[in-house]
Amino acid sequence: MTATTARRVLLAAPRGYCAGVDRAVIAVEKALEQYGAPIYVRHEIVHNKYVVRTLEKKGAIFVDETDEVPEGSIVMFSAHGVAPTVHEEAERRRLATIDATCPLVTKVHKEAVRFAKEDYDILLIGHEGHEEVIGTSGEAPDHITLVDGPDDVENVTVRDESKVVWLSQTTLSVDETMETVDKLKEKFPQLVSPPSDDICYATQNRQTAVKQMGAEADLVIVVGSQNSSNSKRLVEVALGAGAGDAHLVDCAAEIDEGWLTDRVRTVGVTSGASVPEVLVEEVLEWLTQRGFADVEVVKAAEESITFSLPKELRRDLRAEAARKAAG
Repeated sequence: MTATTARRVLLAAPRGYCAGVDRAVIAVEKALEQYGAPIYVRHEIVHNKYVVRTLEKKGAIFVDETDEVPEGSIVMFSAHGVAPTVHEEAERRRLATIDATCPLVTKVHKEAVRFAKEDYDILLIGHEGHEEVIGTSGEAPDHITLVDGPDDVENVTVRDESKVVWLSQTTLSVDETMETVDKLKEKFPQLVSPPSDDICYATQNRQTAVKQMGAEADLVIVVGSQNSSNSKRLVEVALGAGAGDAHLVDCAAEIDEGWLTDRVRTVGVTSGASVPEVLVEEVLEWLTQRGFADVEVVKAAEESITFSLPKELRRDLRAEAARKAAG
């Protein structure tokens, strides 16, 4: 690069924390304040290494399974949701539960239960093994078939082609999901769509912003963890939109200097829905130090949605406030 080359950063908006993640992270922090450490959390509360490490330092203990939680303790369920069997196991072990499942994931769970009661075959579009898919499938295991992308459609069979509905994981690529739906509709013309889009507003907005800047970007840096589905999709969306190159990093320290080749003039920056803004700021600082100080925001949408804290936590916080008020 020459010193006279114009270099700029396109910063996606919206990016980072969605309402469901914000709620889940605050729920862990408030629970630690209210009940004291440790608070056990089944699976990572959100898929981000930095967030998990930060909460561990405050006294959260992350476990893979409910049976790792000592009987009588408090356990919080992650934003990705859990199957009914997990709730049942927690009850058997006399665990006090706080359910931090994202309300948009809960909506998909309720849709699965309703369509199963009406004896539909439910085609769940999602990635095998993802926690959200496991939780949703657990709501109606006898009725749900997983469809892992467009190439999986040819393997799908149903009992009655007149009673088939599709649902989806909330963090998928919008375009790929609709490609899968189109293929399913070709195979099952009477396929019913869910009452509203399952892919969450935040996932869609972040993908839209990346599409808008992708065509102009020689390089796109997506801040997010490798186990974050929505973050990985942003890399795919950037490349699909025409970005010259795109990479997923947990933090600025993971950026490879070699990505900034002579042809890189415009760098796009965004972050997944479970990424705190401090990590994006570190990336912007890293780029500034290498001559990319001119930052232009690419705004795709305004986000004003917020979710209230889990009901169990709200109840206890209210009771505590009432006790204090009473003196």
